[in-house]
Amino acid sequence: MNPSDPARADVVVVGAGIAGLTAAALLAKQGLQVELLEAHRQSGGCAGTFRRGPYVFDVGATQVAGLEKGDGTAAGIHARLFRHLGVAPPLAVPLDPGCVVDLGDGTAPVSIWRDPERWRQERLRQFPGSERFWALCDALHRANWTFASRDPVLPPRTWWDLGQLLGAVGPGTLASALLTTATVADLLRLSGCAADGRLRLFLDLQLKLYSQEPADRTAALYGATVLAMVQEPLGLWHLEGSMQTLSDGLEQALAQQGGRLRLRHRVERLQPPAQPNDLWRITGRSHTARPGEPGSPEGDFNLRAAEVVVTLPPQTLPALLGDSLPTGYRRRLENLHEPSGALVFYGAVERNRLPRGCPSHLQLEAQEPGSLFVSVSQDGDGRAPAGKATVIASVFTPARPWFGGEEAAYQARKQQAMAAIQAGLEQLLGVGPADWLHGELATPRGFAGWTGRPWGYVGGLGQHPRRFGPFGLASRTPLAGLWLCGDAIHPGEGTAGVSLSALMACRQLLAQRGVELRP
Repeated sequence: MNPSDPARADVVVVGAGIAGLTAAALLAKQGLQVELLEAHRQSGGCAGTFRRGPYVFDVGATQVAGLEKGDGTAAGIHARLFRHLGVAPPLAVPLDPGCVVDLGDGTAPVSIWRDPERWRQERLRQFPGSERFWALCDALHRANWTFASRDPVLPPRTWWDLGQLLGAVGPGTLASALLTTATVADLLRLSGCAADGRLRLFLDLQLKLYSQEPADRTAALYGATVLAMVQEPLGLWHLEGSMQTLSDGLEQALAQQGGRLRLRHRVERLQPPAQPNDLWRITGRSHTARPGEPGSPEGDFNLRAAEVVVTLPPQTLPALLGDSLPTGYRRRLENLHEPSGALVFYGAVERNRLPRGCPSHLQLEAQEPGSLFVSVSQDGDGRAPAGKATVIASVFTPARPWFGGEEAAYQARKQQAMAAIQAGLEQLLGVGPADWLHGELATPRGFAGWTGRPWGYVGGLGQHPRRFGPFGLASRTPLAGLWLCGDAIHPGEGTAGVSLSALMACRQLLAQRGVELRP
């Protein structure tokens, strides 16, 4: 490509969430001319941040996996990529406990400890007789982790992809492959623990957070690893400052490698090459300053590139590609499983109103509006002034019903949902309605505006066995030069998952150029 032509690039990456930032930085480091386009005024997507007065709120994601240090592929994916990109990882502390789960049945909450032995003792006390289940999960997790550390490509679509997959397979992988179509509920039955209703409720709550599915709909191979993520040598981490520091580090890496991030550039159309040696055409609308600022230019943009990496939900592709999308692929995209939306309450309180020793993350089983996942800022972590704390409480909800209808009915429903969440927080934390220094609720409508994701979806396709691993949507599309990554692509959701998906897509793209990527 001609580096003097600003309308041309080697690669255009669409969407500057964690997947897009990671993909753009990795490709730029390999010497490619990269343009990263983001419709919003800041990067981060669902892992972004916003401010209300003195309070900083994480939009969606509030914890990070993959920051554990180590040599080579033994390191967590974020630590591994930041080292490869030559920038310092964000400051973070391990969560211990990773989460405290209140099952809403009057019994003692379950603390998910970082120390494996302490967690084993907690399990024995909370779920007597369940050790066969946890031992089976541990064996699957160890096989999965060894397999994942070898950077497999799933699902494979070419001989190169298949070679990468087979090269990652070991004896443990072959054994665990027998459970490829099984669910976590099947593991309960195999281990003789299916009758333990309290254990089942705990699993449903935890798995829903990471797979958008309960135990009887979460792939066993995925669930076994998710359930082990808190314990050493892995871990869940709390970022100092905010979740935005993860994006800031990746932005720095992209800039150092000569890539360019264009904010407020909304892609509206992707046009494949008409001839084999032609380029992709990427068109859309740009707003290079915030609305209302003097001299704010607005207009069309038109870029050309040899390759396009899309990190948006795949449900957006039919509109972006129009008649260029092959019929069979279009049909598959239009019949994809519908992800969830979320209701998220963002609040602030005096820290002394919280229980002594309040953990950073909690779950509460509740009927209305649903089970809550709660994140509480740590003292001095940059999210609230001294003596105060932010509290974020989220619950999954069907997304589409929040759109359409009368505005008055929408606002009434929104207030009802916020009151229900606050009632749950009063039960969990003892914080009453008069204690809130700040409080607001985001619905799928708000998330649609913030992220541009259709219907305000907050996750991928869900980790059901029919959509997991070899049965999922491939990063390699039927259109040459068009690649996918993000939370709908293996291995799935969370900042660590989307970073792995970005690495996989970049390895495939670069392999076609004769370049091997092994961070």
